[in-house]
Amino acid sequence: MSRKVTFDSSPSPGTVNFGVGQPSPDLLPVGLLRSACVDFLDNAHPQHVNYGDRQGDPAFLDALSRLLATEHGAPASPDSLFVTAGNSQALDFVCTLFTRPGDVVIVEEPSYFLAFRIFEDHGLNIVSVPVDEDGMDVDALELVLARTKPALLYTIPSFHNPSSRTLSRERRERLVGLSRTYGFPIVADEVYQMLWYDEPPPPALGTMIDRGEVLSLGSFSKILAPALRLGWIQASPRLLDRLLDAGVVNSGGSFNQFTSRVAAAAIESGLQLDFLETLRRTYASRVRVMDEALREHLGDIARWDRPGGGYFFWLEFDEGVDATALRPRADAFRTGFQPGENSSSRGGLKNCLRLSFAHYGEDQIRDGIARLSRLFDEIR
Repeated sequence: MSRKVTFDSSPSPGTVNFGVGQPSPDLLPVGLLRSACVDFLDNAHPQHVNYGDRQGDPAFLDALSRLLATEHGAPASPDSLFVTAGNSQALDFVCTLFTRPGDVVIVEEPSYFLAFRIFEDHGLNIVSVPVDEDGMDVDALELVLARTKPALLYTIPSFHNPSSRTLSRERRERLVGLSRTYGFPIVADEVYQMLWYDEPPPPALGTMIDRGEVLSLGSFSKILAPALRLGWIQASPRLLDRLLDAGVVNSGGSFNQFTSRVAAAAIESGLQLDFLETLRRTYASRVRVMDEALREHLGDIARWDRPGGGYFFWLEFDEGVDATALRPRADAFRTGFQPGENSSSRGGLKNCLRLSFAHYGEDQIRDGIARLSRLFDEIR
């Protein structure tokens, strides 16, 4: 199924487009990055701007391991980490190494809509399993596994995009056990693991790499700055060897040598953790404001759960509502959203939509939800 949905750039001035899943300009830490760059370059050896080790810069991997031990709920060995150019590149890289055209990838229903494009680029067949209040329905997954052998399973276990649901601790255990029993790698997109606002989620799947077939993908795009194009994969030695043996890695070395040193400086100085706390406070407040505005303006026609982390609200309307058809009309109200159908591998979920609270301040959120309400007056 070919998809026309694309990456959302920043919207035009005056528009409050809740379809944009990016941090707001005031949460892009130019000053922090300037300090980290100066710290790195003032102490840099020429070799630091040469080709990097295939696995990544040792100083960065050491700093990252300490950050993950603090934030992911268990120790993380530097030897288990591999530097990437962000989660999109990491997902594409994993597909290159672990799949062939015609293979099956299992995803959640709904799932991150632009991941579908990556799977399609690799000629993969997408099979989905539902998500409920505890994340991926592992009972439904087991039924699928009884008749399908996937090359990969792709999941967003914490503060899922788009539903904001979190996979329970019990289901994480079962999922990893199934990966071992049926012999498929789990590609865990854990980009929102550190962005919790009420209480931390269960430990990341990256903490379970010694118990199953897990490739845990993380990124600095959501916790520092997207332009860094910097992330990591956490994996067992056997899976890590597959990454290190790739031709592109042997040709070019580390996927991101320079900015990984900048990020290491940010971590070692304490600036990264301080900024993470700023993000949590800011986003928690925006969640509260959006929830209040939705209750005021759309509470009579929509259902949702208040997210405890991540970037998104997931709204569900009665079956007769077609959010896909309504989306073009949102432009007249200078607002926008992601239709639920974009997040469905089956072409369903037309009565759902995704709203991001990350890209706008509180006053803009209130104004934007009021605009959405005027759009939905058409179906009241």
